[in-house]
Amino acid sequence: MHRNFFLSKNLIFYGKTTKIMEKVEWYIFASLGTYFLISCILFSKFTREQKEPYMDEIFHVPQVQKYCEGRFNEWDPMITTLPGLYLVSVGIVKIVKSSVWLAGWSGKVVCSTGMLRFINLLFSSGNLYLIYLILCKLHQTDKTASTSRRILSALALSSFPVLYFFTFLYYTDVGSTFFTLSAYLMCLYGSHKISGLLGFCAVMFRQTNIIWVVFCAGVLIAQKLTEAWKTKLTKKREDKVSTSTEASITEIKKVTQFMVEYILSTSNVKNLICLTWPYVMLLVGFLVFIVLNGGIVVGDRSSHEACLNFPQLFYFFSFTLAFSISHSLSYQKIVNFIQSLKKHPIFFLSLTALSLFLVWKFTYVHKYLLADNRHYPFYVWKKIFQKHRLVPFILVPGYIFAAWSFVDSLKSKSLFWNLMFCVCLVAAIVPQKLLEFRYYILPYLIYRLNIQVPSVFRLVLELGLYTIVNALTFYLFLNRTFHWSGSWEVQRFMW
Repeated sequence: MHRNFFLSKNLIFYGKTTKIMEKVEWYIFASLGTYFLISCILFSKFTREQKEPYMDEIFHVPQVQKYCEGRFNEWDPMITTLPGLYLVSVGIVKIVKSSVWLAGWSGKVVCSTGMLRFINLLFSSGNLYLIYLILCKLHQTDKTASTSRRILSALALSSFPVLYFFTFLYYTDVGSTFFTLSAYLMCLYGSHKISGLLGFCAVMFRQTNIIWVVFCAGVLIAQKLTEAWKTKLTKKREDKVSTSTEASITEIKKVTQFMVEYILSTSNVKNLICLTWPYVMLLVGFLVFIVLNGGIVVGDRSSHEACLNFPQLFYFFSFTLAFSISHSLSYQKIVNFIQSLKKHPIFFLSLTALSLFLVWKFTYVHKYLLADNRHYPFYVWKKIFQKHRLVPFILVPGYIFAAWSFVDSLKSKSLFWNLMFCVCLVAAIVPQKLLEFRYYILPYLIYRLNIQVPSVFRLVLELGLYTIVNALTFYLFLNRTFHWSGSWEVQRFMW
């Protein structure tokens, strides 16, 4: 009798759980369908207004059309990325051509600019679902992160203006983000072989994605370091076990000493290599590619010279604060920042002095930033940074607050995780000479995915902000066209 009672109770619980899961699935797929429908409407308008390849599309579209015709031995030397996007596009084109209802379509139609752009629309929808899955995995123990909040977060991040705009052009950004997020998701689920394979696909879209493949390995290493650090403190019977970013200077010294001891242990290194070998193999292969290729860029290198542009960090922190302002800025956060200033005056004074020095000695200005008035960074630089030679230095206090806000938002993550992320962030953006907001897409998404899920109200504000920015961006691109002197070509504003 008791057995039948517990069996019936388990069946009822299973039935309720199934209904809840079905409801959740319905919500996410309804959101996905709505997102795709709205994107299709925008795509139609976008393609009607700009039928011909625009900006970098004048290189990407002819190249993939050569691939569609089977001319895989031809390469445009002006293209600087690997042919991942083109290979995936050709695969999709072959599938489409073989479809029964499109059997009569010619290769030129199937491989036209509009059809190629539509591939990014598929990637963009995939990004929405990936972001939702990553949020579910990262915040599965957070009881406050309800389904509605996760879906709203996914919708907001998938419509992140800098990323969403390039959904409608044949650029590498959306596909690059798709495979990088896929690799990160598989890493979180422990499927490291699959993650490594997806990481390879991400690198084939954009070489700098190797940094985020290394980040996936860094996540694993950070977990092991955190476990070993806690075990060490427990053995010493220390009352305080701190692995957060709020650690004191004394604790940081202890952590640094621990990391050196850990790395110098052969057995620990072997264990880490065994754990991260798919990523290690990919990194080694990439280093071999750099040696054989003579650099990271595959085509024209004249406009892609690496340098130590440390102010890129300040631009990124400011960019992050601006796009996450709905939940990164509040009265309480400003109060906490002022209290932190009072508590650690020497630290902040030293940080300010260092920042001023970096702005003074390591500010680089790319020729495109000064010459190409089709991009928003041109106007940011002209209207702000070029107003007066002291402006870059006057902005330093704002940079300090933006950096503090960035670190404070990630305080729930372990000290080792933050260390890995910061190393990858520096490696991804500091060598870039050009101020280009597209370089910030992946680090921003990883940051935003790993902070605590904001409240519904703040998420609605975030989604509203992104919607307004997207609307303005599309309006400027489609309606505020202009011509250069001596040219009849239509020019448009874009990120």
